[in-house]
Amino acid sequence: MEAHFAALNAGDEISLAATLHFPHYRLSSGQMKIWENSDTYLSDFHDRAGDGWHHSDLDSVDVIAAEDNKVHLDVRFTRYRANGSSMGQFRSLWVIANINGVWAAQLRSSFAP
Repeated sequence: MEAHFAALNAGDEISLAATLHFPHYRLSSGQMKIWENSDTYLSDFHDRAGDGWHHSDLDSVDVIAAEDNKVHLDVRFTRYRANGSSMGQFRSLWVIANINGVWAAQLRSSFAP
């Protein structure tokens, strides 16, 4: 999760993609979004977050359930503008999976837009 937020804030598409398995799934506002590959993931995030987004901080990560090759995480984060004001605090359920020896996020359900 820390690597994901660091790459997101840096705008580092390659490092960000390394924190995700593709296809990658996100359920939000009753809509399932599927990214087959990383080509549009970062630009899609910027569209969702809005023009005012500057960075996001990871507020907390709690393990809900875990087994050898999968972990469910309760993730809370805050989006910020460049002036430091909050755009909102959000909660998400992330599923991190070990696929072919690589731990990365496979899917999530988010209350963030």
